Amino acid sequence: MKGDLFSSEHVVRPASAPGMSVENAKCLRYVVDGEMVARQGSMVAFRGDLRFERKGQGVGGMLKRAVTGEGLPLMAVRGRGEAWFAHEAQNCFVVEVEPGEEFTVNGRNVLCFDASLTYRITTVKGSGIAGGGLFNSVFTGQGRLGLVCDGTPLVLPVTPEQPVYVDTDAVVGWTARLETSLHRSQSLGSMLRGGSGEAVQLMLRGEGHVVVRPSEATPAKPQQH
Repeated sequence: MKGDLFSSEHVVRPASAPGMSVENAKCLRYVVDGEMVARQGSMVAFRGDLRFERKGQGVGGMLKRAVTGEGLPLMAVRGRGEAWFAHEAQNCFVVEVEPGEEFTVNGRNVLCFDASLTYRITTVKGSGIAGGGLFNSVFTGQGRLGLVCDGTPLVLPVTPEQPVYVDTDAVVGWTARLETSLHRSQSLGSMLRGGSGEAVQLMLRGEGHVVVRPSEATPAKPQQH
């Protein structure tokens, strides 16, 4: 078979190492030898002896998801083989989490991760209920975390002398040791007159990095039953 579609640019090459790797800008590959975890419905192809099982979050996790709208719909992938993961042709990236580190990320941006990583759903400090209740997943342990982002993300350094203000609908995640709070950049009078559409931002202060998508999040599509 000939044609640009079958050029070396698109044909999958043999895996060079076990675990997670970037297949291309829109897809991650995972060579499984045991277990890994992925977003439900994100597998686009696989080969080998693999089983895909819905991963329960327990009663506490289900309650958090019901109350906050956050939570990660996950599946465990077990066996030996390789699988490819993607989500709505979004750009894919890999984050290395080291022991003692934390990475806070919005659940909508999680694609897959090593089973050696653990996560918990937390309220963003300083957001409160008045801010709409901002909830994210905090990953700890040691391993790789695969993320998706609608567009090419911005990675902004944060320093104690120069905090960063981020739209709450655009933030993807941030590193540990950053303090968060809500910042109101619009007066009450301006809000009553219709406002600028940029009333409240998440302020991050400290030493680290914040990852931002280049557009605000669009409303979630209703689930089909």
